[in-house]
Amino acid sequence: MFPRNEALSTLDPPPFDPLQPSIPISYPLKTLQELEYQAYFNSFHYPFNKSSVPLKSSVLDNRPRILVCHDMQGGYVDDKWVQGGNNESAYAIWHWYLIDIFVYFSHNLVTLPPPCWTNTAHRHGVKVLGTFITEGIDGRQTCNKLLATKESAQMYAERLRELAVDLGFDGWLLNIEVSLDTAQIPNLTEFVSHLTQIMHSSVPGSLVIWYDSVAITGKLSYQNQLNEKNKPFFDICDGIFTNYWWNEDYPKLSAAVAGDRKFDVYMGIDVFGRGTYGGGKWNTNIALDVCKKDDVSAALFAPGWVYETKQAPDFQTAQNKWWGLVEKSWGVVKFYPNSLPFYSNFDQGHGYHISVEGGQVSNAPWNNISSQGFQPFLEYKDNPTPDSIQVLVDFKEASYSGGVNITFKGTLKDHNDFTARLFQGKLLLGELPLHMTYSVQSDGGSLLGLSLQFSSTLNERISVLIAPWETNQLSNKFSQVIVPNRVNKQELAPGWVIQESSIEMNGYTLTEIHAVCYRPKPEIGKLSLEHKSDGHNDKLAQGPSEYFAVLGHITIKTSKDNPVFPPSSSWLVEGQYIKWSSGSQGSKSLSVKIAWKLKDGSNFQSSKYNIYVEKLAKTTVGNSGGRVEGIQEYIGVAYVEAFYVYDLSIPSTTTTLKFIIQVCGVDGASQKLDDSPYYQLDVEASNHVTIPIRNYGEMTSSRTSWTNANPGRRLFIRLKDYGTPRLLGDLMGYDRPLQERARYVFVDMLRRFGKMDTQLHTIERRLLLMSLVVLSMILWVLNHNGMKTYW
Repeated sequence: MFPRNEALSTLDPPPFDPLQPSIPISYPLKTLQELEYQAYFNSFHYPFNKSSVPLKSSVLDNRPRILVCHDMQGGYVDDKWVQGGNNESAYAIWHWYLIDIFVYFSHNLVTLPPPCWTNTAHRHGVKVLGTFITEGIDGRQTCNKLLATKESAQMYAERLRELAVDLGFDGWLLNIEVSLDTAQIPNLTEFVSHLTQIMHSSVPGSLVIWYDSVAITGKLSYQNQLNEKNKPFFDICDGIFTNYWWNEDYPKLSAAVAGDRKFDVYMGIDVFGRGTYGGGKWNTNIALDVCKKDDVSAALFAPGWVYETKQAPDFQTAQNKWWGLVEKSWGVVKFYPNSLPFYSNFDQGHGYHISVEGGQVSNAPWNNISSQGFQPFLEYKDNPTPDSIQVLVDFKEASYSGGVNITFKGTLKDHNDFTARLFQGKLLLGELPLHMTYSVQSDGGSLLGLSLQFSSTLNERISVLIAPWETNQLSNKFSQVIVPNRVNKQELAPGWVIQESSIEMNGYTLTEIHAVCYRPKPEIGKLSLEHKSDGHNDKLAQGPSEYFAVLGHITIKTSKDNPVFPPSSSWLVEGQYIKWSSGSQGSKSLSVKIAWKLKDGSNFQSSKYNIYVEKLAKTTVGNSGGRVEGIQEYIGVAYVEAFYVYDLSIPSTTTTLKFIIQVCGVDGASQKLDDSPYYQLDVEASNHVTIPIRNYGEMTSSRTSWTNANPGRRLFIRLKDYGTPRLLGDLMGYDRPLQERARYVFVDMLRRFGKMDTQLHTIERRLLLMSLVVLSMILWVLNHNGMKTYW
């Protein structure tokens, strides 16, 4: 692999203590020691890094494939923020229908894919691999330990398997980019073979792919093709990713060596163009054409080149243009919808605002690739003519769900229509009718319908138009025209028209979905403008030939009804790692991990959880007390059953916090907030004091109940009205002798007690001192008598 010339390795995440609560991030493992001792599974961040979207099909198609190896700025940039970041212009890939395998790459020893990539790739049917790489002097030393014995090779392979299985990704790219002693080769082949076998047994359809680096002789020698020097590794794993410096005839030669496994040869193509056949960049398709002609697969390395080099005129346009070249060369490889329910809000995973079912809940910039919906198959058109319709993913206009919509704008004269491809599917339909729902905003003279293409086993093709107003010029173009019902949700989704229809096509396959832009009949358009009865936004009307409409979402399922969400009472919700801080003028801030699960242990098929907070204030009316309801403020989204609230600002008037977990179905429906599970927490009434005690815990002055969030690692002490302290949880871990515990508490607490003179009043300090002395004496007596302590 190419190290970046820009010296971007300095952009690795800053040092941090993974055991301590903090904003959840994704990060790599940098040493064999971390891998061997399974340190990652003890991390606070581990449960947040599990992917939540399973891969529906584990079988790779028997054809030439596209592998994308993502290498950008050392890895773990905007995508490291598991709960999302605030960069509305963050990098993302959205042409998943052109990709079979996605590799997350960095120059760290063990590169673990951030769950956002795994979630969205799996949603689109794409496999995800992590990377294991050794390079340079450190890499040679790592290999000496890794390959010391057959048993060590097997053990480290098993550690890699554990990470892939627990985090939910699909395998590994192996890159041993150092020279080895010939005596180490047998253990290297054992490492590769054992990892491949145990991955296959643990994750059906998983992949282990070998990178063309060290040869079977032990010499670091890039072959740039499959040949006798690297085929022994190819034979014991699932494929080879060749280096990039190949000549035009190398794909054909590699296919001959691979035989019936020629599709498992992934010819490397560096998009930055360093030594790559064809030069990469805007000529990447030249190398792709050769691979496709010779019937082998291709591996695109660092397609983020478009983003990193700021290709003109802007990232959205340049990205669509570059991937358009890939599609022209290779064609579409993934098709959806292919199962039900199918829901897409077209979200790319970044934007300027967030909406839920037609109502905007946040106007803050954000990024989170996990939030990507099924991506539309929009076709890039270079230099569109001014008298045509422009189709774009719009981040600025209102969205129905998420942060984007698909906007159609331009010129459309009466009696004309315009069609744009949205999806190419392989959805076989059964006896149940197909229910479709979609949302639209448009001006009074612009209408938007959906065209569905079906095919039968006999190759019979049927086209169905779902259109709000039937028009004669469109009726002749389709086998059937259906006028949908309008669903009235103006109070929940102002400005949006929700269209709903059903169709029965038993035995047919849904192959294409297109958007159809057209105008109503003149008398209908006039009636619409006069009475505004169809919910369109008439203020957007610009002129008789100007067209403007936006598509908010599409839902396809076999039932009109929304899913039945578990009631709030069926959930167990708790707060962990609670930390209060004092601010100015009586305000406070709170950090807390909120975790939830169904009490009966079952799993509800959810797509995500929207998280809100309601800040309640206490008021007195007459002689009775009450609470003033606050605004339900959107604070984030979770894709696992946990969310970490960090440094939440709390006004001095707030007495209670209510965290609401809104469950969202896979069909795009969301549970009503009033029916959603929640976690309620009383705000601290007294001044809050935190006294650090190394990394074992903290003493806190508070009037609320304590949660022991991490037994065996943390000490929590609370004062109830400045009374006697109580201990919850293991003081210092049962692996430490009681004598050491007593000495530690006596000395360390008194030392820290001396620093509290600015924090507590004299009488409070005396009470605390007495409590600490009594505590230490009890510990000493227990230790002296050889008794075991239970806390």
